[in-house]
Amino acid sequence: MEYAMELRNLRKEYKQFTLDNISLSLPMGSIMGFIGENGAGKSTTIKAMLGLIRPDGGSIRLLGKDPTTSRAVMEQVGMVLDAGFFPPEMNPKQLSKSLSSIYKHWDASAFARYLQRFDIDPGKKVKELSRGMVMKLSLAVALSHGAKLLVLDEATSGLDPIIRDDILDILYDFIQDEEHSVFLSSHITGDLEKIADYVAFIHQGKVLMVGEKDTLLETYGLYHCTKDLLLELEPQAVAGYRESGFGVTALVLRERMPAHCEVENASLDDIMLYSIKGKRL
Repeated sequence: MEYAMELRNLRKEYKQFTLDNISLSLPMGSIMGFIGENGAGKSTTIKAMLGLIRPDGGSIRLLGKDPTTSRAVMEQVGMVLDAGFFPPEMNPKQLSKSLSSIYKHWDASAFARYLQRFDIDPGKKVKELSRGMVMKLSLAVALSHGAKLLVLDEATSGLDPIIRDDILDILYDFIQDEEHSVFLSSHITGDLEKIADYVAFIHQGKVLMVGEKDTLLETYGLYHCTKDLLLELEPQAVAGYRESGFGVTALVLRERMPAHCEVENASLDDIMLYSIKGKRL
């Protein structure tokens, strides 16, 4: 199998946080959602991948190559970062001219078409654009220089549902080419349920679980019961539970549940919430 991205034991140490031996593989032609609460390590992982910070250990391969020894591979990586990275006084028209000297395969015509599709005024300064428009501008840039791998860090965070849907549609169109792949960091799990093929959960700098999205959703379920009924289950069946005035809700592994127990479908949000904040038997 070919991989668009491979991380092996990626490590980055700070005084109060450690990215702890992250290992992930993104198959070519697919979308991976990278999920975790704020501060879990999503942005640190992405910055290390893109060479924006120097990792303390591990290896990185993008599109089959080591980006530290083959800088040409970064021509094929499109970045959409949460903070944006364009000069605030520059407008998209000026930006296109500037980027044509940076990217060998810059396509000014494609960029102009994306500006039109996104309803971005090419003469308007970056600082005058809304956050949603800056995200769309970043995506237009990423899609206009022949990128095969898109890396997005919280690109849909804080945006209204209509703009988020528009961005997801664009990513879905992009992925129709089997040589294209997307790595999408987000804490909005509903977006990832729509388009992701794979999902990785990170918490406090460690990957808790990773796998095919559909398999994860089929593996786990929610079980509503009393505390006494919960205690009758084998501990290995319960990934986490929370108590309320109405009883107990537990995230459970379907295959370990007794046949008579009614188990509801769990969302990615449920899996993340109960895995991180749920109590253990």
